[in-house]
Amino acid sequence: MTGRVGRAAAVCAALGVLWWATVRLAWAGVGCDDWGCLVPAVGVVVLISLGLLAWSARALERAGVRPGRRVALAAAGVLVAFRLAGESLPSWTSSFVHVVAAALAFGGAGAVGAFVTEKGVARRWRVAAVLAVVALVPVALAVAVVRSGA
Repeated sequence: MTGRVGRAAAVCAALGVLWWATVRLAWAGVGCDDWGCLVPAVGVVVLISLGLLAWSARALERAGVRPGRRVALAAAGVLVAFRLAGESLPSWTSSFVHVVAAALAFGGAGAVGAFVTEKGVARRWRVAAVLAVVALVPVALAVAVVRSGA
C-alpha cells in the first residue's frame, strides 16, 4: 500500500507543477488586468484543470496506481478541500513558493486519494481520512475569522 500511495503522491505532485505552469502561462496569455477578462481567464483555468484531471487518471494507471480514475476523482475532491482551506493562509509573492505549494497540495491530494481508494484499508480509516479532509474547511474558516479579529 505504501508504494501505491507514494506513487500517487509523486505523480500528482508532478501534475501539480504542470498545472501551475500551464495556468500561469494561460493567465499571462489572456493578458488583461480588468474585470472584463475575468470570465474568459477563469474559463481557461477550469478547462486546464478538467483536462489535467482527465489526464491524471491515465498517468496514475501508467504508474501502477489502479484504478486511476477513482484515485483521480478522489484526489480532485481532496484538492478542492485543500484549496478552500488554503484560502485562510497568507499570500506569497514568490513564484517558487507557489510552485512548491501546488506540488505539495496535489501530491497530498494524490496520497489521500490513493489511501481512501485502497482495498486493503479498513473502512474506519477511510472514513477518518475523509472526515479529516472535510474538517479542514471549517477549521480554516475559523482560523481566518480569528485572524481577522471578527
